[in-house]
Amino acid sequence: MRLLARHSIGLDPPRAAFGESLLSATIVVCTRNRPASLRRCLEGIAGLERAPDEVIVVDNTSGDPATKATAQGFGAVYTIEPNLGLSRARNRGLAESHSEIVAYLDDDATPDVQWLGMMLEPFKDPKVTTVTGRIITPEPRVAKSAAQVTRFLSNKDPEWFGIATFGGLGLGSNMAFRREACVGEQIFDERLGRGAPFEIAEENYAFAFLLSKGYTAVYLPDAIVFHPSANPPNIKQEARNSIAFSMLLFSRFPGHRMDLMRFLYRRLRHKPLTWPRESPDPGEIITSGWRVLLTAFFGAAMLFLRNRKPIKK
Repeated sequence: MRLLARHSIGLDPPRAAFGESLLSATIVVCTRNRPASLRRCLEGIAGLERAPDEVIVVDNTSGDPATKATAQGFGAVYTIEPNLGLSRARNRGLAESHSEIVAYLDDDATPDVQWLGMMLEPFKDPKVTTVTGRIITPEPRVAKSAAQVTRFLSNKDPEWFGIATFGGLGLGSNMAFRREACVGEQIFDERLGRGAPFEIAEENYAFAFLLSKGYTAVYLPDAIVFHPSANPPNIKQEARNSIAFSMLLFSRFPGHRMDLMRFLYRRLRHKPLTWPRESPDPGEIITSGWRVLLTAFFGAAMLFLRNRKPIKK
């Protein structure tokens, strides 16, 4: 599989192969009115074998006493991002961090005890700016279908753009970035993510943005985060958001428009993907029928036109 090729096809090293990294690390947890979930997440962070140098809790409200007390009770830095949107909160956490590596966890996720040590190891290579890991949920289908081999990805791979932007490189509840590569950049487009106009894919945009700069990303299946199952999706809304995201990609990455069109054409033809993903099949959006797709397209076009300009600070 070409996805696995950076210097080699791809390896699945045992956990014992990963040594201790001397890189400093911050864990950012973005939250909004969920102090009980946040507590469980911070308890998991407190149990990590490789402790972070800093934990930042970004409260995506105008301030919540229960959230603040929970964060400070675990010795975390508590900061507020009052403007609604997960990308805004993620960017705030990155801006407030002081470590070489910035890792992200959802506030309802719990890391495996070896998670942070595993995530830091690939950053010994200075070309690596993005590392993602495996997410295990109570749904057996998701856990079993996750890729089981370590993968390297760069923009030398002919399919890198589709892989990065449509789920072939992991998800935002288990990811880390080299801070130096992100300074001065808004790697999370603030139109994307929960609470923003386009309610999805802020992490996918960030992956593509950094890879387009010539950096390398690594997916580690042994870097595990446990996450509860998501609520069943609203297919019409998800289709609208996905199409709007594709329009944003078409606008923001003009040099990769043909890559995007080839990927979308293959999906519309119901062709399985040639690279690992949670599901290589077309999925519910594509198979939901032309009426749903046409309605979603027009809704997405209106959404994109209202938000075609990036949000300025």
